Amino acid sequence: MNKALFWRKMRGSLGLLVIFGGVLTLYIVMIAGLYDKETQQALQQFYDMMPQLMAAVGMNGEGDTLLSFLSTYLYGMLLLAFPMIYAILRARGLVARYVEKGSMYALCAAPVSRLSLAGTQLAVLVSTQFGLLLYCTVLEIVSCQVLFPGDLDIKGLLCLNGGLLCLHLCLGAFCFLVSCLGEGSRCTALMAGVPTLMLVMQMLANLGGKLEKFQYVTLFSLFQPEKLMAGEGLFAAGILLLLAVLFSALALWGFCRRDLYI
Repeated sequence: MNKALFWRKMRGSLGLLVIFGGVLTLYIVMIAGLYDKETQQALQQFYDMMPQLMAAVGMNGEGDTLLSFLSTYLYGMLLLAFPMIYAILRARGLVARYVEKGSMYALCAAPVSRLSLAGTQLAVLVSTQFGLLLYCTVLEIVSCQVLFPGDLDIKGLLCLNGGLLCLHLCLGAFCFLVSCLGEGSRCTALMAGVPTLMLVMQMLANLGGKLEKFQYVTLFSLFQPEKLMAGEGLFAAGILLLLAVLFSALALWGFCRRDLYI
């Protein structure tokens, strides 16, 4: 790994991290503050009026505990979509954007191996993904301890966010793979389209009935909040982590053998 390049790209990621961190801060603090009986009754009434819409975005839990409440209203959609969008944008910016601009040719011509170059870019993506979710975890703990001292199951939250990290590492690795192998509008469409399509399929699967079969064609079904909060669901999380490693290895292998016309 090239340390100089790593820290330069980490600094370049700060702007995007601040934007996504700010948006998630707003939602996390706001939703944590809604954990009270009156608000839950209002949310239940809203669910009774629009059950299909609420179910589609994963907001169909009962929220008996503070952790289950957060799981219902944060992990059904918000903490799936925003880190996914970050991974799409950053993965494209780290490789595909440089290829399209011609800057990658100059980097590859430098006395640095392609493996080191691609590995450094991948390390930046993984580090920033981890940092974003670590920030969300700390913010959840601090917010809940301030608003509702002692009500949060911190161990359950850590297990839940561990599974969430595995999911987003997998999605990020897929985006990085596409970024390393493709370029142009097709690359962007594939990188953004596949994860988004899988998220839509998960929303359809949440509706149940005949649509439930869509869970078998989306990676999001391997993220199982209820099981993770109970200390289970580790097998599914392990599959996501294994896929992340596989996608990353393919990305590095493909980039090293790619013809960039240097």
